[in-house]
Amino acid sequence: MSTDSQFPVFTLFAQKLCLKGSGKTCGVGRRRKPWVVEVVPGFRLPIAALRTRPSSSRRQCSEYCLTETDFTCRSANYNYRTATCELSDMDRFTSWGQHTLVSSNKEGTLRRRSPKIKQKLRGGQATGSKAEESSPGNEFDYIESNCVSEPVKMCDFQEIEGKILKTVDSVRQDVGTLEDCRNLCLEANFRCHTFDFGDTGDRVCRLSHHSIASLLHIEEPYLEVAEATSYQVTSCYNVTIDCQATGMVARIKTNKIFNGKVYVKSRPNSCVLNVTNNLEFELPLEYHDLNCDVRQETPGKFTADIIIQHHDQIVTSEDVGLSVKCSYNLQNRSVSNGMQLEIGSEAMEEASESSYVLSPTVSMRITDRYGKDIHTAQVGDPLSLRFEILDADTPYDIFVRELIALDGVDGSEILLIDSLGCPTDPTIMGSLSKVESTETGKDSRVLQAPFDAFKFPTSDVVQFKALVTPCLPTCEPVLCQMEDYYGLVRQTNSYGRKKRSVGKINEEEMLVVQSIRIADKFQFERNRQEMDNSTNPFPHDKSGERLQNCMTSPGLLFTVFLFLFAQLLIIIVWGVLFYRRQSLQKGMKKELRIPSLDQPTHLFYRLNH
Repeated sequence: MSTDSQFPVFTLFAQKLCLKGSGKTCGVGRRRKPWVVEVVPGFRLPIAALRTRPSSSRRQCSEYCLTETDFTCRSANYNYRTATCELSDMDRFTSWGQHTLVSSNKEGTLRRRSPKIKQKLRGGQATGSKAEESSPGNEFDYIESNCVSEPVKMCDFQEIEGKILKTVDSVRQDVGTLEDCRNLCLEANFRCHTFDFGDTGDRVCRLSHHSIASLLHIEEPYLEVAEATSYQVTSCYNVTIDCQATGMVARIKTNKIFNGKVYVKSRPNSCVLNVTNNLEFELPLEYHDLNCDVRQETPGKFTADIIIQHHDQIVTSEDVGLSVKCSYNLQNRSVSNGMQLEIGSEAMEEASESSYVLSPTVSMRITDRYGKDIHTAQVGDPLSLRFEILDADTPYDIFVRELIALDGVDGSEILLIDSLGCPTDPTIMGSLSKVESTETGKDSRVLQAPFDAFKFPTSDVVQFKALVTPCLPTCEPVLCQMEDYYGLVRQTNSYGRKKRSVGKINEEEMLVVQSIRIADKFQFERNRQEMDNSTNPFPHDKSGERLQNCMTSPGLLFTVFLFLFAQLLIIIVWGVLFYRRQSLQKGMKKELRIPSLDQPTHLFYRLNH
């Protein structure tokens, strides 16, 4: 138990007991746990119990937790007053951040120096029976199992600067690096949650099962050391991949209650799993699910990038990203069927037949109506989607279903061909038909669906995805009920899903993808209008618009002609006036010589006549 003095250390006292079931759950040999359960008298974990059982003693309650098979028992609250044992799949560490230990003494006060007991399994008889009795005033004792396994593959540690624990469980010397000390913590035969390296001596690594979650009731559990740093586990994950026939399942196990989401990085909205208060969860990833975007790197190798996000809306530094992969052996195998016939005592030769059949390679192309590849187009251009078997001598035929168009940014999408292989809107995408071979004049193994180029408002890239399934020897068309532009319903054949395969899942389905860049027809005219508007200082002046509309090429020439003619007319008038003025001035000088200066009035009259 912890001593009254909290400096320099708080001590722990261990009790040797024989607990039923501890040998199976706590391992043997080198992986044997140094202790089985840890008891915190006078405290309980306020969390709903998964199972409540009557129990005559705390030891029996511990055994119930160790032998529980319906779920992983991590802790138990033993109630002395009702003699019941409350079993839970949570403990102080998994519920950290949501639930912590609370005092259960009758006075209702939180005792900061609570005694702690580690019961160690050593074999032989039990000792220290007085420790089984409840302390005066206690109603509950908290019991925590050390025999559960925690995920340790991908762990994140938080640095606590300036502090080291006073008491640890293991001290290792001659440890090379900080990373080596970290690995010792993750590989320890107890649930290690904190370590420090080189703070108490050169190359000394100290390990402890304690963390902040288990030290709230301990007074001053840390030593203040300016240059020291402790490393505490915050989150750990074990991710396992289950490779199945038509998909894979990512199973995730964490060491702390998880609230968030798991999703495929490229499809955060359509391929997502919302998780609430769970330690284990799984994300199924179907290979032919268009919403999950599982990539096929090479034949038989599938991969996807998933994100483990703690917050519902934003990505934080605590989030984890990883790539999951499944590989399958697709080597050709010889299948033979033989029999041996006997006539009397003579044996006939064994007959066998072998064949190799490969699945067809299918491509999807975006072409014009004549089969020429198209990579860019404008809205309204007549185009076609062509599905073609590239293998020349394949015995397969194909049908297409679940053709969708996406805007390229995981936002809008539209279903063009439904699960039966029929067009959902004939005005956007026509039915699938076989293309006539130019060499033989017969139907080839190429399917074509006509459509007029379209785009989404948010992107000029349109991506097409479809499921293609091979069939032998030929694929039967499906009869579709289609409503035309005028509302008339007509029947047409479309090479979608075979009639006999409706409702079945075919493991040979293939996903084909293709994309094209579609531009608006009015894009260039809009750019020119923007340039013209930028030169007009009064863009809302209607008179300016009228003037701009009138300034055509013939009008401009006529205006220039009028301007030049007006200039010429002005020059001629000015010349005539100038000539007359010069003539008047000469006549005035002649008349000034005849009269005398005594007749100014007469002169004035003559000048203004």
